[in-house]
Amino acid sequence: MQKFMLSWVLALFLSEGIAQSPGLKLVDNFLRDNYPSLDKLYKYLHQNPELSLQEEKTSTIIASELEGLGFEVIRKLGSHGLAGIYRNGKGPTVLIRTDMDALPVEEKTGLPYASKVKAINAAGNETHVMHACGHDLHMTVFAGTARILVKAKDQWKGTLVMVAQSAEETGQGADLMFKAGLYNKIPKPDYAIALHDNPNLEAGKLGYREGAFLAGVDMVDMTVFGEGGHGAAPHTTRDPIVLSAQMIMDFQTVVSREINPLEPAVVTVGSIQGGTVHNIIPDEVKLQLTLRFYSEEVRNQIIAALHRISKNLALAAGLPIEKIPVIKVRDPYIPATINDISLTKRVVDVFSKNFGKDNVVEMPLYMFGEDFSRFGMQDVKVPILMFWLGAVDPAKVKSAREKGEQLPSLHSPLFAPLTEPAIKTGVRAMVVASFELFGKS
Repeated sequence: MQKFMLSWVLALFLSEGIAQSPGLKLVDNFLRDNYPSLDKLYKYLHQNPELSLQEEKTSTIIASELEGLGFEVIRKLGSHGLAGIYRNGKGPTVLIRTDMDALPVEEKTGLPYASKVKAINAAGNETHVMHACGHDLHMTVFAGTARILVKAKDQWKGTLVMVAQSAEETGQGADLMFKAGLYNKIPKPDYAIALHDNPNLEAGKLGYREGAFLAGVDMVDMTVFGEGGHGAAPHTTRDPIVLSAQMIMDFQTVVSREINPLEPAVVTVGSIQGGTVHNIIPDEVKLQLTLRFYSEEVRNQIIAALHRISKNLALAAGLPIEKIPVIKVRDPYIPATINDISLTKRVVDVFSKNFGKDNVVEMPLYMFGEDFSRFGMQDVKVPILMFWLGAVDPAKVKSAREKGEQLPSLHSPLFAPLTEPAIKTGVRAMVVASFELFGKS
């Protein structure tokens, strides 16, 4: 199947008159002749993942890659973030962004190059580490794109800015980059583009959506207080476990009964920690929640509802006002990713011409979050576009759909993209998008 896929992807690249363009012919020739080096880079990154805010070695690899191509590289832009600047005459400035961090997941793919790395997380605990979200794929596409655009510099004019970001998974990375003054240290971008691999889209295909693309995200820590005592005498206590259970159930009504049904929203309680042994009612319970939304109004409505419900249930349980739950919304939050509509239309048109309309798919809304959103939300307004890169063996997608089965998702220990067609498609997509935005016909 892999050989069939590679032949199909190559045929796709050479279809619809693509080979008529000297620039695009150079892309195809480069991918044909130099893919082994990209494959080597991908496997190294996959086998050597680093957690959020720990991407020192990964950042060094990316910086060296860009410096070797002639980029001016600015390091330490918010943790291990960096920006590479390549000036190629008068023209637009195009920013291309990748993320670098991996996840605290134990890989179970069985691949010969599977990660066996362990690291110490922010809490001081040892954990397995894996690129379970495809950031290794993103970085490989990023490197291939930079190599080709430099090699094809006679085909475009302008300034190329390549940004590698720390800590996307925790939502901190982009915020740290802008607090470090990213847009004051690089030429003002006319456009900012990025991609993300998709675990349900076939390798060789691209996905897009105009406007709302990915949700905003809040992480919420809540402490529910009580008055502990003996489990055999609950009448002498104020049980925070029962109170927490009531809150969790009532939180589900926020989306179902308070938010406009036409507005996407999620309230999920992902962690409950309380108590020590069978027969002691504890003094407190800790909850961890994630909130998802597409508008600031819905975000504020959800947070206000959490405060109202938890306070009133605590008071109804007989607790004094000083023991109402403490709610802490983590900072920074992740704003919703909203693609610029005109930029999306322009790039999707180029994708359709170069990949064929059947291979450029309009995708549904997702409630995942991505802090690439911040690249379009600064005082310097920049149109942004993130698109989906298909990453799965088409045979597996077809089989899963026919059987009603779920494919391994992002963040799954079993997630393993079909690398060669995904990398080649990603590089080609980024290059043709860049040619378009630089004004290359």
